Amino acid sequence: MKILVIRVGAMGDVLHALPAVAALRRMRPDWKIDWVVDPRWAPLLVDGEGEGPIVGRVHLAETKKWSKAPASPATLRSIFELRRALRGESYDLAVDMQGTLRSAVIGRMSGSEKFAGYSDPREAMAAKFYRTKLERKGRHVIEQGAALLGEACGVALEPGGVELPHEEWADHWAAEVVDDRRTCLLAASAGWPAKCWAVKNYGALAVELKAMGMDVVVNAPRKDDALAAAVVEASGGVARVVVCNVTGLIALMRRMTLLVGGDSGPTHLAAALGVPLVALFGPTDPERNGPRGPGAKVVLRDPASVTSYKRANSEDAGLARISVDAVVDAVRSLL
Repeated sequence: MKILVIRVGAMGDVLHALPAVAALRRMRPDWKIDWVVDPRWAPLLVDGEGEGPIVGRVHLAETKKWSKAPASPATLRSIFELRRALRGESYDLAVDMQGTLRSAVIGRMSGSEKFAGYSDPREAMAAKFYRTKLERKGRHVIEQGAALLGEACGVALEPGGVELPHEEWADHWAAEVVDDRRTCLLAASAGWPAKCWAVKNYGALAVELKAMGMDVVVNAPRKDDALAAAVVEASGGVARVVVCNVTGLIALMRRMTLLVGGDSGPTHLAAALGVPLVALFGPTDPERNGPRGPGAKVVLRDPASVTSYKRANSEDAGLARISVDAVVDAVRSLL
């Protein structure tokens, strides 16, 4: 069997889909399992040589380029090249684990006669492209993904641990960035502002962590990242910024003693790697989207928080009620 998984992004969503695919790899080691993903998140699946512990070939969907210039020659070329590469593989089955119109179109581009997706996808129009519509089962998105992929393939899947690629250069870089001291990574950013704990709180937390004898770092995707700089300023310079891409973040995370963050990619990366973590949830429901993995974890959410996935730009009232003292207590319980 040749299986194509479509889960283009983002980081946390790819990591939530990975346990189902890893389970399928364990159950059917002789099957070819490929993946369509945005280039930004490909390091979660394969190394620089295109080799990975779970998937075979990774097809790159340059969605950022497509969104910036939908009708440009470069975008059209990128789409046609992806279509040609997908059709060249003659997949027996394509499974859309994302549920958007874009991911559904990519699935149909593959030319696979069997194309499965949720009967209630994230974007309703996506369902029109599926040849097989499957009921969403399970509470957590990892459980839902395993049920979807398993039913589509005719294999009962139990999602478990995952293995991420190693890059030797990144491991050496991370060893230079953080020494053997206990180190906490503050993942202050998230997909939308309502999922972000206040900058002043992260700054105050950094001071408390420093008093516990920990080095404190804030990850940033680029040097001019305003949010990371604001956290450092709020900490009085106690925290420091570490700029890295996804490959570097994987290597850096492997050296962390602890992570504190919201419902974000780095938090889910820490969970996948077994790093102890304190997760701060507001509008999103941790029963559906919470961190899953082998490490110790504490998930904090105010009981009065209202579940919403509307990508609000204002501070979430429930998340704002989580105090620095409550987070410090959670950290102490883990350490």
